[in-house]
Amino acid sequence: MVKKDIYILGIESSCDETAAAVVKNGREVLSNIISSQVPIHRKFGGVVPEIASRKHIENVLPVIDEALKQANVGINDIDGIAVTYGPGLVGALLVGLSAGKALAFALDKPLLGVNHLEGHVFANFLVDGELEPPFMALVVSGGHTALMKVKDYNNFELLGQTRDDAAGEAFDKIARVMGLQYPGGPEIELLAKDGNPMAIDFPRALLDQSYDFSFSGLKSAVINYLHTEKQAGREINRADVAASFQAAIVDVLVKKSVHALKASGLKKIVLAGGVSANKTLQAELAAAVEAIGVTLVHPKPVLCTDNAVMIACRGYYKFLNNEFSGMDLNADPALKLG
Repeated sequence: MVKKDIYILGIESSCDETAAAVVKNGREVLSNIISSQVPIHRKFGGVVPEIASRKHIENVLPVIDEALKQANVGINDIDGIAVTYGPGLVGALLVGLSAGKALAFALDKPLLGVNHLEGHVFANFLVDGELEPPFMALVVSGGHTALMKVKDYNNFELLGQTRDDAAGEAFDKIARVMGLQYPGGPEIELLAKDGNPMAIDFPRALLDQSYDFSFSGLKSAVINYLHTEKQAGREINRADVAASFQAAIVDVLVKKSVHALKASGLKKIVLAGGVSANKTLQAELAAAVEAIGVTLVHPKPVLCTDNAVMIACRGYYKFLNNEFSGMDLNADPALKLG
């Protein structure tokens, strides 16, 4: 008997991207549709939850239709509906989740509730066809920074996470203080290219031997530096500030990752989340782990940002494991990793 191909429809609406995708057999991307709200929220300097929810309502069905059309797959050919149910903005999550539940109910197909952060990790399966657990994962996004072991496709062990600000959150806040547009991470990275990463000695919170992170002290140090220089009437080299700030974040991320890899003995680490698109982080982490015999895998830029391909990929492995969700599944804005 020939094994039937499995088609998973993924839906993502945790923040300000309305996305839908169709993935075949977990790793073959047939479509990847993303409707971004960045231009809308940019004038506010960040995401406005109420506006994001309203735009999701407008976009979710057209995005799903386009994903099916681009994949050349009929709605009845879909085997399972994978949808993000947390973490994220509760109103935004509810839009995608409601659409996913309605489709699953109407089609009598399995509903697959997906943790958005696990989805980011699974984006790497779509980049490296040979990637298999176990491996280490460094998740770095606007709301989360964490290290975790991926023991198998459905078994994760959280080693450490941020105790306060996430790395991406720190990037956005400092960018806002410096007058850069939203989203701040790419703007800081662009400005840092012309700066000296050793110009200013900003603090690194390594928290002894733990795998936890803390970036609130660094954020405060940068803000205090900017205020002090301005009050003293000294000219501020913005590129040096950006480069030194970025270096402080990357340094901590790399050192924590190497520490965890040495302790675990794992030979692969994957980057996940929006900040994984940062080229300095990619280069420095790759060099550091290569020195200890470990390989780095990171997503392509389009899979670093919020997308539904990663949700469909995560959903596929839940489908194989019969991890189906009930129609009582609710949005969980504070859903934990692992």
